[in-house]
Amino acid sequence: MKTPIYDMLIKGGLVIDPALGFGQEAAIFVKDGKIAAIVKESDVSPKDLASIPAENVVDASGKLVVPGLIDMHVHLREPGREDEETIITGCQAAAAGGFTSICCMPNTNPTIDHQETVKFVLSRAEQADAHVYVVGAITKMLKGEELAEIGDLVNAGAVAISDDGNYVQNPEIMRRALEYARMFGIPIISHAEDYFLCANGVMNESYQSTRLGMKGRPGVAEEIAVLRDIKLCGFTAGRLHIAHITTAGAVKAVRQAKADGIDITAEACPHHFTLTDEEIGKEFNTNLRVNPPIRTQKDVEAVIEGLIDGTIDCIASDHAPHADEEKDVEFDQAPSGMIGLETTLGLVKIALIDKGYLSWADAVRKMTYNPARILGLPAGTLEVGTAADITVIDPEKKWTVKKENFRSKSKNSPFIGWKLSGKIDITILGGRIVYRNK
Repeated sequence: MKTPIYDMLIKGGLVIDPALGFGQEAAIFVKDGKIAAIVKESDVSPKDLASIPAENVVDASGKLVVPGLIDMHVHLREPGREDEETIITGCQAAAAGGFTSICCMPNTNPTIDHQETVKFVLSRAEQADAHVYVVGAITKMLKGEELAEIGDLVNAGAVAISDDGNYVQNPEIMRRALEYARMFGIPIISHAEDYFLCANGVMNESYQSTRLGMKGRPGVAEEIAVLRDIKLCGFTAGRLHIAHITTAGAVKAVRQAKADGIDITAEACPHHFTLTDEEIGKEFNTNLRVNPPIRTQKDVEAVIEGLIDGTIDCIASDHAPHADEEKDVEFDQAPSGMIGLETTLGLVKIALIDKGYLSWADAVRKMTYNPARILGLPAGTLEVGTAADITVIDPEKKWTVKKENFRSKSKNSPFIGWKLSGKIDITILGGRIVYRNK
């Protein structure tokens, strides 16, 4: 019998794959960029190693080996704001954060509301350090007035549609979008904040906003928007995904909608389960300005409970780069958004896993299998024959977030100086090591 010839071996690690229900020490062989075999460590023989270059033998002893992480909510800024981020630099940041697949949002310039822009992004991503999947716009130029050519977007490669950054205020437009998206088998990702209730607000409307004299964005703006979109989703038999959920009321509404059989999913971002609006008054760090805003401790607890009980399916970064000069202004003049690709896993570790809210398997499911299932991506598993997209995690490695270490082109993170644990050791994309911690 001829000995198989492999290109790479990851050995000694605890392999966790929620898609396969797999969780045990094993060795993974890679051949031609695909998973070739997963075997017991005792079954690895010297003959198996004969063809593998030394640099491609990864000793993962004491580490976790999981499917390449997936971030379904990323802003890459290209085309239009390459000074803040490019597809290449965004994917470098993704690789450093353990992500092998990311989904880019359509609020670029020009907007990703037609097939040529989808093709441009996919073309630029061909040589990047992560797979890039495109989320097209619901409406032309994200104005909420006229549907984009949804069929053209899907045919060009879009995996979902969203007006992220804007709420589709007109319910008739949203109804038609849900109907069209259903025809093409894709979900709508909703940025759920009623415009009229939160327009010009710069932080959560609360005691803190009153104390600081800033215009607020009330939680009810999110809750009303979520409730409306749930009703429209049920009416159209569409598929709805709630982006960056933040309030106790919105989590409750999604939980009830799932119980009622509505085809709805949701995601939460690390800043919404680690920060509260009390942080803003401490030093007016403009990197804390995000939409939807960071809210109260009660809301943080509700988001965590939603992650625990499965109401919230995914964890996503909402990576939103901004140049230093844009953020170096008064709080109410700064643009909204923070970067997150490189800090997401560490924040999940200290805020959810270390506190016993989620197991590693739970967290990995929300960052691999679930987003892949929602978007229909060929990713999120280590099944033999699939692309060798693999993330190796040092689960107890302690590290400090430093501005100079970010691979993102922008550095706008409120977590600079935080001490985290759980560090990406190696990221493998299609059998190629694209990141190695040094």
